[in-house]
Amino acid sequence: MRRDFLENRASVVAMWVSLLSNVLLTGIKLIVGILFGSQVLVADGIHNAGDIIATATAYSSMRVSGKPPDEDHPYGHGKAEVLGAGIVAFILVLAALYMGYHAVLAFFHPPGKAHVIALFAAIVSLVVKQVLYLYTKRVGQSINSKALMATAYDHLADVYASLAASVGIFLAWIGERADIAWLSYGDPAAGVIVSFLVLRLGIEMSRETVDVLMDKSLSPDKIEDILEHLREVKEVKRIDRLRAREHGHYVLVDARVAVLGTLTIQEGHDIIRKIKKKVQDAHPEVDEVLVHLNPWYENE
Repeated sequence: MRRDFLENRASVVAMWVSLLSNVLLTGIKLIVGILFGSQVLVADGIHNAGDIIATATAYSSMRVSGKPPDEDHPYGHGKAEVLGAGIVAFILVLAALYMGYHAVLAFFHPPGKAHVIALFAAIVSLVVKQVLYLYTKRVGQSINSKALMATAYDHLADVYASLAASVGIFLAWIGERADIAWLSYGDPAAGVIVSFLVLRLGIEMSRETVDVLMDKSLSPDKIEDILEHLREVKEVKRIDRLRAREHGHYVLVDARVAVLGTLTIQEGHDIIRKIKKKVQDAHPEVDEVLVHLNPWYENE
């Protein structure tokens, strides 16, 4: 109970830090971008506005996924986080297409004037987003939260965007002072590159979301590790089937094993409990282990 409380508290704090940071950075980028005529900062600010929606969605889905099983959802609400991650991925794809469109469009217009304050704002955003990415990723991995990991990757996309904005504004600033006209288009060129990177990130997240929703099996390495722990239970004579899948921030395992056919119901029950404990001790992310016993005889 204490561990669940600490994990929930850590995830809530991480989400609120992400949400408030996105609100602050959105305001800074839009204000600085508009005041100093930086197209890339305005676009990045709009991208951050989408991040606010994405973070709020991830937070809401995480709260729903934490609800205990009920009559309508006997397996819990874990996939709410997966749905939230899917929405974040969709927002990333839209943001990438929006940024890419405006970056390409900028090539057909005179380049905007670069300003050192806009460059400073982009660098601050880059540093803050890198810290948020590392922090959110660490918390998300520690509690196996799909929603937090989606938020972490959203921060990573912002790192790419802020890096592109910093490089683009810097190149434009150098181009103005050195009178190198083509450098003034470093801003939209960097925007095209970052749009592609964010788009790829969004597509990868979408693929992971679909895999979980379609009950894709765990990786062969994880399946083999669970099998090894089942084999360590001396009463298990044969493993007939093992299935394991992610269900949001936890894993469900379904095993069919053969035990001595002359055992009593009580002995079979005790073996099932031993199997569950063995698997869950080795894999804390496993929330449920469903065990079906098949009879085994000496002459088989």
